[in-house]
Order: sequence, then structure tokens, then C-alpha cells
Amino acid sequence: MERARSTTNSGGTVSEVEFEVRDAKYPFVGASEAEACTFDLAEMVPRQDGEYAEFFNVTGTEVERVAERAEEYETLDATVLREWDGGGLVEFAVAGDCPAMSLAEHGALPRQVRSADGVGRITAEIPPPYEASTVIDSFLDDTPEAELASKRRVDSVTPIFSNVAFEEALRVYLTDRQREVLEAAFDAGYYEWPREATGEEVAEGLGITSATFSEHVHAAERRLFSALLSGSGDE
Repeated sequence: MERARSTTNSGGTVSEVEFEVRDAKYPFVGASEAEACTFDLAEMVPRQDGEYAEFFNVTGTEVERVAERAEEYETLDATVLREWDGGGLVEFAVAGDCPAMSLAEHGALPRQVRSADGVGRITAEIPPPYEASTVIDSFLDDTPEAELASKRRVDSVTPIFSNVAFEEALRVYLTDRQREVLEAAFDAGYYEWPREATGEEVAEGLGITSATFSEHVHAAERRLFSALLSGSGDE
């Protein structure tokens, strides 16, 4: 997986931007206000058909209550992955009405999404060849409820995982078949923004059906992110 080893930006500096969102129509904002809890985005993964899977660590409330509140939103499905005292890990499958998703579609890389007591903050990196001003303007046109809080230049794109943690998690938590499918998807550009290969194309290269590919890749993602992001270490 050579893509995971590239953490520097050789094409120029990266713009880091931060937006504030207070509108309760966004689930991570509305639920944090209603439950007086905190949401922290652990990872965001593109799915098929323009959807994204967002993995949130929730603290300050029972995570099942968050999943129940998610039923109020037509563009969201929630799945509880882990529970612990005063919180848990929940997966949001989103198809719209998500500012982090909108930023990703415009070329930004969401790095931190946090909401506490109804105030959401999104930090993202905008790498070349995207123009920061264009991405910001386009995002604010699509998400008028958001406000630009800050903008600065940084020297490199932040890696999501360390190489050691990434490789160890793959070895320990995934089956051989799950790792094969996940690596094929990764190497084909399935996780790039914009996506370089569809699930159907990756499945064809592996000689499996699209449904089988989705089953394997989703199971692998859930096991990997649940292990790395829950912080429990009990598996």
C-alpha cells in the first residue's frame, strides 16, 4: 500500500481551514445539543453511490440514544459499533446534509470534525491542485450555515494513521480475504477524492461481484476502524 506511505506534499503548501457550524439540521450538531454530549470524527470513508461512512467517537451520553435520534434524519443511517461507559463508537452512513461530506466533494480533506453542545467545528486541509479560495467559496455556497473561522498555510498533508499502526491493524484485525479486497480498493484509488475507481471496477479486477466486494470492504472497514478508533483495545 504505497499510497499510505506518502505523507508529504511535494506540489506546494497546503491550506488548513476551519469552519464553525451551529445548525441543528446537521446530525452531529443537533445530537450534541440535544444530548449535551461531544462528537469527534474518527474517520470518514467514501462509499458507493456518493455516500460516506463517518465514524464518530461519542462521549457524554449513551450511544444508543444517538442512534435513536439519527432516525429523525432521512439522509442518515446510524450503527452502534462499540459501547462503553458514557459513550461509544457509532457509524453514520450519510447521503447528504453533511458539511464534511460537502467539503470532501469539493476537494478538501476533513481532518477534524467535532461538535459539543450544539457547536460544530470542522478542520480540513486543501492540497494542490485545488485552489483554497475556490473550495471555500464553493463550500460556503452549498453550506450557507457554515462560517469560515480560520485559514492558514501548512507544509504537508497530515497522515491519517502512522505506518506502523496501519500495518499492524491490518495484520491483526483483518482476515486474509478482507485485507486483499481492502488493499485492492486502496491501490486502485477507491479511497481517493475524487474517486479513481468505482467499487464495480475493483470487484471486476478481483473477479468477484460488486455485492461481494461491498460485503468484504465494509466488514474490513468496520473491523479496522472499530479496533483503531474505539480506544478500548479489548479484542
